[in-house]
Amino acid sequence: MRTVAKRGGRRGATLGAAGLAAAGSLLAAAIGAGAPASTEPPSAEPWEDLFAVPAERAGGMAYDGARLWLVDRAGPALLALDPNTGEVRDRLPAPGPWPQGLAWDGERLWVSDSEEGKIYGLDPRTRLVDRRFDAPVSSPQGLGWDGENLWLADGTKLHSISREDGTTIRSLPAPSAGGDRGTEMLGLAWEPAPRGGSRGYLWVADRHKDKVFRVAVEDGTVVDMFPAAGPYPAGAAFLGSRLLVVDRDRQRVHAISPGALPSVVRNEPRRETVTFVHELANFGPATVRTADLYLAVPEEAPNQTFGGAPRFEPAPDEFLTDAWGQKVAHFRGADLAPGAKLRATMTVEVTAWSVRWHIDPERVGRLSAVPPDIRNRYTADGAKLLRNDPVIRDAVEAAVGDERNPYFMVRRIARYLQDHMFYELSGGWNVAPTVLSRGSGSCSEYTFVFLAMCRAAGIPARYVGSVVVRGDDASTDDVFHRWPEVYYPGYGWVPADAQAGDSPSPEKQADAMMALPNRFLITTRGGGGSEYLAWNYNSNAAWACDGYCKVVERVWGDWSPDREDAAVASTAAGE
Repeated sequence: MRTVAKRGGRRGATLGAAGLAAAGSLLAAAIGAGAPASTEPPSAEPWEDLFAVPAERAGGMAYDGARLWLVDRAGPALLALDPNTGEVRDRLPAPGPWPQGLAWDGERLWVSDSEEGKIYGLDPRTRLVDRRFDAPVSSPQGLGWDGENLWLADGTKLHSISREDGTTIRSLPAPSAGGDRGTEMLGLAWEPAPRGGSRGYLWVADRHKDKVFRVAVEDGTVVDMFPAAGPYPAGAAFLGSRLLVVDRDRQRVHAISPGALPSVVRNEPRRETVTFVHELANFGPATVRTADLYLAVPEEAPNQTFGGAPRFEPAPDEFLTDAWGQKVAHFRGADLAPGAKLRATMTVEVTAWSVRWHIDPERVGRLSAVPPDIRNRYTADGAKLLRNDPVIRDAVEAAVGDERNPYFMVRRIARYLQDHMFYELSGGWNVAPTVLSRGSGSCSEYTFVFLAMCRAAGIPARYVGSVVVRGDDASTDDVFHRWPEVYYPGYGWVPADAQAGDSPSPEKQADAMMALPNRFLITTRGGGGSEYLAWNYNSNAAWACDGYCKVVERVWGDWSPDREDAAVASTAAGE
């Protein structure tokens, strides 16, 4: 597809409302299927404040079907609360001096004690402690029950253990594992598989991170995470469709319904002016007879809103739209003698946002639910992909196996890349099979491999390209960044940056698959092989010479912070 809008003068141009008309539909698709284009994403998850608890030092929580049990480590005691009001209905002495985690298995309350290094089973009907065994770890923390076995946290791992004698069945890295020190996870809560669903999930309340994590226990994949409602979340329990979390310092219980989470949450606005420049300089000796510059025109999206339409200097000769729907500003040059330049500048007043996507794997539709036009376009092969190459096919088979949920197929492909590649910026963009065989690549090469594997598996995948804040707010970017997006039926396009998530930490792996920091101006969305941008992003150039001429390209983006925001930041810092 090619549309043309002729220029209107050479002193500069602004892409008007028509040039941004697709932004509304893009925003709706990114926020979720059926969302109106005008929807403003919320700034936080919708926690509900339930009640205060009479616990001096709250710890683990568990729900027995009628009462909400809570550890009070200052007692030490176990409090039975009315789950609607928080009123104390019963109180039992803790079975050890320093109780931490709490779980209910349908018969007993299970309590972990970090001082004794033991796990106790207490029957609330008889009020007797009739089970006890040594914890299989030196510092037992939170406890949970998945219907068959206990789950135990120890600061660095999550362990599935037998309630008979504490035998470890298997262990997974803790969500925030991989740092210099462990963390404290006193709240573990099991979310049963929904009707018709295939998986249950373990929720983990991390008091050092002040976050809650949703963990797939097959392999420890973090499928969701977000801030807790209060500081130092200490206990967690699942009641019906709601997750309850208590915080230690405010001593309050909050609830949230994971099934009702917004698809997109955004906050931390960063207001800047981005000036993007692409310049061709002819150093001769011959004349550049024709030259073309193509600048990708950014559109509004959940991660970026504009204070006005992008401005150009000089005015583009025309605006074009490539086969992927990407708008570009086209600048022509002719007869560039030695020493002459062709230069195009785009200025964007942008508010960049930090964005989190909440994708429920159990609500992601099957691949058969992908709209045909998206399936046909974004599972096609490409010159940089070679999706049918045996290297790619074998990798997909090894990564995906018999998994058929599109969400977990994507996460398995990302994990495969993280296990088989490392980042290396060495120049040049090789094709996906070569990059994967070599085992290293740039962000673009990671993207090519990821797209090739996703498309070979039948998952629609494309890429986005951006200008990036490098260091402080007033910075220059001449490296840029590209990453993939995947299409989840029922949700739309979501980031999937396997290279950024190449970390031993499940939290960092997940963050790259469900979040963007407020450091990007996304200029480009495409599937590769654009008739104007080729396999580039942000911009592209082409030229023809009479004989030999040395042509040098310079491309950069400058970030300049909003003056009012900078003044506020300086005042806050005491400058």
